[in-house]
Amino acid sequence: MRFSPGLSAALALFFIKNRLRGCMRSPVVLMLEPTHRCNLSCAGCDRIRLDSKARLPDLTLMECLEAAIESKAPVVTITGGEPLLYRDLKELVSGLLDLKRYIYLCTNGLIAGSFVDDYLPHPRLTLSFHVDGMEETHDRLTGRPGSFKKVIEGIKGATKHGFRVWTNTSLYKWTDEAELVELFSLLKKLGVEGLLVSPAFGYASVLDDIFLRKEEVALKFGRLRRRLRGFPLTGTPIYFDFLEGKGNMACVPWGSPTRNPLGWKSPCYLITDRYYGSFSELMEKTPWEAYGPGRDGRCRDCMVHSGFEPAAMEKCFSNPGEMAKMMWWNMSGGR
Repeated sequence: MRFSPGLSAALALFFIKNRLRGCMRSPVVLMLEPTHRCNLSCAGCDRIRLDSKARLPDLTLMECLEAAIESKAPVVTITGGEPLLYRDLKELVSGLLDLKRYIYLCTNGLIAGSFVDDYLPHPRLTLSFHVDGMEETHDRLTGRPGSFKKVIEGIKGATKHGFRVWTNTSLYKWTDEAELVELFSLLKKLGVEGLLVSPAFGYASVLDDIFLRKEEVALKFGRLRRRLRGFPLTGTPIYFDFLEGKGNMACVPWGSPTRNPLGWKSPCYLITDRYYGSFSELMEKTPWEAYGPGRDGRCRDCMVHSGFEPAAMEKCFSNPGEMAKMMWWNMSGGR
């Protein structure tokens, strides 16, 4: 199964409870960035640019746990920066597990051994390694020769220790479809259980012309989707139809709120207009209706999973037909 039975049940319970309570805006995934420090300078990342402008202290362990409690999201993605540089990472993971959260711990893999050698696997913990291509492409994107070998080494170490491993791959203008098939074949052989694929977001702070327009995503992903059948892709069928240009879907920016050293980021994981001091302020004061495709120019080409997968989940839980398709997709794994 792509999502474990426990996570599937937790998500179902989450949506049913919120429907019964009349909660129209409830986060599914908390994007927790305990630090913006990183040991790479990836081409499409804006966090390293933020960090270079104003280096702030990391979040404290208590601030991280309070963010999880405030948001009530059933899933927490620990990201950054490179979260393995965060001093209290193991305590943070343990604290979130005590709160019964499902955790996706993102990493570039350079220092994965510092975690997998000292921490035990857990059914609610998934390690997610970022890999954007085979060796030449990945090293060029990360700006560091040898980073591909390190991430592959990290994946091997994690699977050897029994961790559940996913990978995260961003699509750019230069992404070669044959190379992605080669990469995913390698990752599947290494025991990776989930392959997350999403177009990269066009950050204004990144001046290089590397991001795909919406029309280009549909063309590239339409070709790519057929070639990736049989791989354990984690994108839901509703989201993948959207990437292929089959209909429109509203963004759900509150579905994945972001807490980082600057505060609660508004309106979403990708766009920053301001920060709030608390989660309740974020939810109450953000003018949600002002954002999304057709309403804000910055959202015109955005098809990133963080805003649209929560929308796909909402659609699934409001439509029995879509729910049946989702259940079959989840149980079919990589077949």
